[in-house]
Amino acid sequence: RDTGRRLVWEDLSGGGQGIGFVKTWLDRLLCQVGDMFSAVGRVLGLVPPGTSCARRLASASTRPPLVVTSTQNGVRTIVLNNPAKLNGWTQPMVQELTSALDAAATDPTVEVAVVTGEGKYYCAGVDLSAIELMSPRALRNKIAAQNQKLFEIFLCFPKRIMVAMNGPAIGASVTSACLCDGIVASETATLSTPFARLGVPPEGCSSVMFPRLLGAATADRILGQEGWAPTASEAKELGLVTAVFPQSELRDRAQSLAEEWIASGRPKSISSLPYSQELLEELKQTNAHESQVLADAFLGETFLKNQLSMAQAKGKRKVARIFWWALFLRPVWSLFL
Repeated sequence: RDTGRRLVWEDLSGGGQGIGFVKTWLDRLLCQVGDMFSAVGRVLGLVPPGTSCARRLASASTRPPLVVTSTQNGVRTIVLNNPAKLNGWTQPMVQELTSALDAAATDPTVEVAVVTGEGKYYCAGVDLSAIELMSPRALRNKIAAQNQKLFEIFLCFPKRIMVAMNGPAIGASVTSACLCDGIVASETATLSTPFARLGVPPEGCSSVMFPRLLGAATADRILGQEGWAPTASEAKELGLVTAVFPQSELRDRAQSLAEEWIASGRPKSISSLPYSQELLEELKQTNAHESQVLADAFLGETFLKNQLSMAQAKGKRKVARIFWWALFLRPVWSLFL
């Protein structure tokens, strides 16, 4: 069972991210080259006017909203709504999630926010596949800035906030949930943070929060090379999860618990730690540091080697060649970091 889950995690977390943004760079580069020839053809009257390849690649297709919200009895439920992509956090989804949380924060009728997912997964982590073509230095800075902002929308949310994990959570979706007031989970949920196996450091303040919440040994099991992904029941025993419910009851039970928070006047917290301005500032500094180190790691030799090894092990020859060339040319392009 563990082996099967690991394959899914590697596909959808950092492994998928790395493959995605490198392949997308190449796609965009080829499109831009093609558009140059098309532009010449249009001037000569050989190519009819139309939308460029690069613009088509960058444009969003008609789709339902990536985040859906509803409000009942002072509780704003925010649903990640891209089950076909396992609710991975693309840039558009993060933008919609940020807007939804900002709206909940400023709405005087909302006292508690509940974030959950549609479908079998809560969230497959951050999806960098739509990253734009840019210089290595600009890419590193963009990853650092976006990663820092992603966690701050949870960390700095001014009201009580709960995550209702309707299924597996991977990477950033786990660590961000641990910055909220509490987590409830369905029986199908698992909490996976395979950072070390992917050659990247912990993120989302987990380098500080996990040892405090779990102790150093357990934190190392989860964040280190073992990459232990506790089930919902195991996470409850550890104290990461408040309660575990059947999948069909999760949203209703989360709603009831949120209403209990309101009725009892439960104070805001950061996981099980009492909320304080000092703790908030410490975690904001930790988040900024982790985000910069993570961005460096995404362009580092260890991460690229791990991606190459995974691609070779899965028989993905084309992807393996991409990472082989990335490693081979790294002494050159790393000069521009």
